[in-house]
Amino acid sequence: MADDAHADALQRLLRDRCPPAAVRAVEGGASPAALWADLDASGYADALVGGERGGAGLALHEAYPLLELCGRHAVPVPLAATMLGRALLDRAGVVVPAGASLTIAHASTLDAAGLHAPQVPFGRVAGHVLVQAPDAVLLLPVATAVAEAGVFPLDATLAWPPAALRDAVPVPGTHDLLVLQACAAAALLAGALLAAFEPALAYAQQREQFGRPIGKFQVIQHHLAVLAEHVLAARLAARLGCTATRAGVPDRLRVAMAKARTSEAAVEGAATAHAVHGAIGFTAEFDLQLHTRRLHAWRLLAGSEGHWHGVL
Repeated sequence: MADDAHADALQRLLRDRCPPAAVRAVEGGASPAALWADLDASGYADALVGGERGGAGLALHEAYPLLELCGRHAVPVPLAATMLGRALLDRAGVVVPAGASLTIAHASTLDAAGLHAPQVPFGRVAGHVLVQAPDAVLLLPVATAVAEAGVFPLDATLAWPPAALRDAVPVPGTHDLLVLQACAAAALLAGALLAAFEPALAYAQQREQFGRPIGKFQVIQHHLAVLAEHVLAARLAARLGCTATRAGVPDRLRVAMAKARTSEAAVEGAATAHAVHGAIGFTAEFDLQLHTRRLHAWRLLAGSEGHWHGVL
């Protein structure tokens, strides 16, 4: 995996630049430009780009801890997708727009009205989108699209009119953006599950009832043990999902296993974390809901567990 220096440095950066208050601000409509500028300047967006082209040259499995950290800190910009997207463009020989953040749209429709990509993750805050068009993968700027708010605060449905498609950059080769997006989503889910477990454990140790911490009660211990099992299983699965072929492309069946297992864990993990909090952790003042909302959103991103069990 990525050496501890890479993961530790990104952990420190995210703790400093991406606290819960910053996540809430971007979700509320604040500009993510300053946050993205700092993350891009750190070099992590190019972690999977070859060293001869200015990147860190990490293999996909080495970058897994970095992808997981994006989920653990609820990063409100598409850092994980940018890592994978820039790696794809690097392999395809396409020049990445300077400083651009990338997101992935694994599905779209094309008709006389233009190209339509529904519910694009981070579509509201990304600079460019890799779109799986009917006959090709295209790189398109978000600025030329008509955007509608998505279900999740940072997502958007994007539509490029025919005139805007003149700005599209075709990406040579055959690419499966669904698998790429599922790979990223599995790692994000694993990080979010860990982030949900940590406050649940802390709350159980601090909250007292009948004169002792609720973590001393067997039913709460059972909840925490079940949650810990889901967290561990999800992290192991997501790490295996970040296994690439010789060409550097995520392995489809391992991604299927990873996304199926992390999506399963997301449902149980979110419910159990809230149960430990006595169902109050969903309110806005608790940081827990920043992570459990993402668990529900990312569970469905790029296919739920039902879809990927079918693939397996």
